[in-house]
Amino acid sequence: MVFRLRSRSGAAAAVPLCLLLAVLARAAPAASEQPLWELGVGVAALSLPHYRGAEHARNWLLPIPYAVYRGEFLRADREGLKLLLLEGERLHFDVSANATAPAASADEPARHGMADLDGTLELGPNLNWRLAAGPGWRLEARLPLRAAVTLSRHPRAIGWSALPNLNLDRVQGPWRLGAQVGALLGSRRYNGYFYDVSAADATPTRPVYQAGAGRAGWQATLSVSRRDGARWFGAFVRADTLAGSALRASPLVRRTGNLTFGLGVSWVLLQSGQSVPDRDELR
Repeated sequence: MVFRLRSRSGAAAAVPLCLLLAVLARAAPAASEQPLWELGVGVAALSLPHYRGAEHARNWLLPIPYAVYRGEFLRADREGLKLLLLEGERLHFDVSANATAPAASADEPARHGMADLDGTLELGPNLNWRLAAGPGWRLEARLPLRAAVTLSRHPRAIGWSALPNLNLDRVQGPWRLGAQVGALLGSRRYNGYFYDVSAADATPTRPVYQAGAGRAGWQATLSVSRRDGARWFGAFVRADTLAGSALRASPLVRRTGNLTFGLGVSWVLLQSGQSVPDRDELR
């Protein structure tokens, strides 16, 4: 797993990898019982904009680990690592994560001469409320609220982000389908990290700009996955728009909308001899 930070650290590959794992649907279709843990390897391809509103994107090809753990309180799957704090019939509360990839300013015309963007890691509580459910499908309202830090030699806090959203999961035969739509919110420091232009960075075509707190546009994601024996396949596409957001006025925004997409394939090599109930089964 190798890609760039300003320090050229190989550890930075975790950022687009975390993004892939965060948006792909869970690893397997619903089943009454599954192994407690599974391990494997795979490969993923992604195309990510340098940041939301950027003119250009970067392509990534990465090896990916396949790791699933189905504990009672700690769970790891294609939605990431989750610590379950509260679980009821309709309401559950856990910890969620997100990430953004680093971007070299030399590769993005709007940022020429500015400091590179470090990757970020976001972590915080996530409230899930089941609105409706039926055989093989579930509709939830989710409210993740995450604190963000930069992934750099000297990490620093850059505020918080939130993505209140509606999330639909459905199993159709061997395929698992997911759809999510929500509004992006950010603190002033978080929005400013991506969109501020200081007096030192201002040019005749790039005026000084200070981002405010609040709504940062909309986001919609579609995902699909399939488990076939020891092989797993997943893909997603995400549409971002800054339309209607005050951030649209930043001189660093060159596109109102961006597309992000990726796909991955993994092979399960090892699994636990112990089986547990599928606590995430779509009933």
